[in-house]
Amino acid sequence: MNESNKIKVWDRVVRIAHWGLAILVILNFIDEGGDQLHRYVGYAATGIVLIRIVWGFTGSRYARFSEWWPSPSRVIAYTRLKLKGEAQRYIGHNPLGAVMMLFLMALVLNQGITGYLLGTDRFFGEEWLENWHVLSANLFMVAVGLHVLGALAESWTHKENLPAAMVHGYKRDHETEHTPET
Repeated sequence: MNESNKIKVWDRVVRIAHWGLAILVILNFIDEGGDQLHRYVGYAATGIVLIRIVWGFTGSRYARFSEWWPSPSRVIAYTRLKLKGEAQRYIGHNPLGAVMMLFLMALVLNQGITGYLLGTDRFFGEEWLENWHVLSANLFMVAVGLHVLGALAESWTHKENLPAAMVHGYKRDHETEHTPET
């Protein structure tokens, strides 16, 4: 991609949050025993999601929720086109990618909250909460796998390396962009 046909899509905060969260998730997947490291990594992941939520209201164009919020009509229309093989390329998040991003953020917040509660006197050893924490951690790992597969599939479909774009921040310019209706 040469300089004349690229656009900065993912700003530094989005990219650091994305890869920082990925590293923390891997760390907590490796160290799932609930020890002090696991807890601090979980708190850091929760903090990153909270920062990303604030950035969703105050950040650059493609970081803002208002740019890519997945309304039901957008998701349904995009899914119909996707199933027909006619889905257009988006510069920012496509509607299904936006749903996945929100789902992943909600799961990280769930893990942070339930993990914190498990360390309190009131909820320490509560089997139902431990089970929920483990179940949602497993659901989170499935969602991460779907996220990775989706990014790879979209990369292949639109001939654009999305993981690399999340490293350097650039994507091809608007020649085939679909801008969400407002």
